[in-house]
Amino acid sequence: MGLGKSSKVFPRILNVFAPQHPAQVIVLGFAAAIAVGTVLLMLPVSRNGPGSAPFMDALFTSTSSVCVTGLVTVDTPVYWSGFGKVVILALIQIGGFGVMSFGTLLGVLLARRLGLRSRLASAAESQATGLGAVRQVILGVLAISLAVEVILAGLLAARYVDGYGYSPGRALWHGIFHSVSAFNNAGFALHSDSLMGFAGDPWICLPIAAAAIIGGLGFPVLFELHRQYRRPIHWSMNTKLVLVGTAALLVGGAGFLTAVEWSNPATLGGLRPGERVLAGFFQSVIARTAGFNSIDIGQMHPVSWLGMDILMFIGGGPAGTAGGLKITTFGVLFFILVTELRGGTSVNIFGKQLPRAVQRQAITVVLLSIALVVGSTVFLMLITDFGQERILLEVVSAFATAGLSTGITAALPPAGQLVLVLLMFVGRLGPATLGAALALRERPVLYDYPKERPLIG
Repeated sequence: MGLGKSSKVFPRILNVFAPQHPAQVIVLGFAAAIAVGTVLLMLPVSRNGPGSAPFMDALFTSTSSVCVTGLVTVDTPVYWSGFGKVVILALIQIGGFGVMSFGTLLGVLLARRLGLRSRLASAAESQATGLGAVRQVILGVLAISLAVEVILAGLLAARYVDGYGYSPGRALWHGIFHSVSAFNNAGFALHSDSLMGFAGDPWICLPIAAAAIIGGLGFPVLFELHRQYRRPIHWSMNTKLVLVGTAALLVGGAGFLTAVEWSNPATLGGLRPGERVLAGFFQSVIARTAGFNSIDIGQMHPVSWLGMDILMFIGGGPAGTAGGLKITTFGVLFFILVTELRGGTSVNIFGKQLPRAVQRQAITVVLLSIALVVGSTVFLMLITDFGQERILLEVVSAFATAGLSTGITAALPPAGQLVLVLLMFVGRLGPATLGAALALRERPVLYDYPKERPLIG
């Protein structure tokens, strides 16, 4: 068989065994990235000290990086070497950008053309409006990501030099690492106490919070704001839901956490009034999946943990770097509730009618997610001695890829850590891929069953 014929036969063989559904491609892509990251982190060069990292620590860190979560079983700045931290940074960038989007970007840069399967998978992951728009969407995502990360890295590096006496090289490395981690809502930090040493510094906290907010809005919203920022009347339902929901959560979350923790000497109580407001706002922003902390999460009141559970579970905007079930999902549920309470016949949002299929998808995703969180919480309560409040925060943090922790992750048994690994994986992929799968599984029905109503309430 000639070389030309074999080069044509091999792709055909691959197509036979390759997954056909875009959601399957995305899942396998993320799994492959996690596997490669695990292997790299298990290399002796990735760890400070003798030997290589244990499999579970490498797997957990790789999953947390690719799924842009921030939960850790080891102290990141102490345990991992410079090479290991570079691996973590690369995994964060790939995971936040999207594994399939990253692969598509390489295809655009190297081959200058995309296959149908690549376009389908990238469209499902990035939620592009059409197959022809995939190239533009991917390049737009790259431009926004690099612009925000470069600007934030410069601001942070300048502050590290001017305010803390870092050498230029160290300041630039810290600026780049925290910039990528912040924009991708990952929460990995190069300080053992995360950002607690900068709790009262607005030149560190506010730029990081701004990057987390921008990344959490979602790329579709950022694209639309860029195109039509002067014409809000033409904004889509998705953009309006994300912007209104984000503003409400930022204000409500900041007010709640600041009020509850105001007099807690172990958290906000030890700061000056202005610093308390800053730290309360920062923690509210970060709770919606960014993973940093400027105060000790383990010393917060249990009611604050519950408030952060809610913020983490809701998360940010779709098709962005944030996790959670997305603001739009809960916005749909809110308007369904309002419609039922008012006795309406159709759900209307910002002057547009919501399709019933979208309502069913939102309810399905939320109920399945609640079942997963509850089941995981019960399992961890059975195999550990930690209290329900701490376990629930850890579970929600993993599922919402938020990264906040009361400090119990490293103390969990291997089975418990494996549960968190699965939660991070499902949480990063589940809502998006499940939504795409539900939308693609619609089939025309040629008959109806007789109608009957059970008693409700």
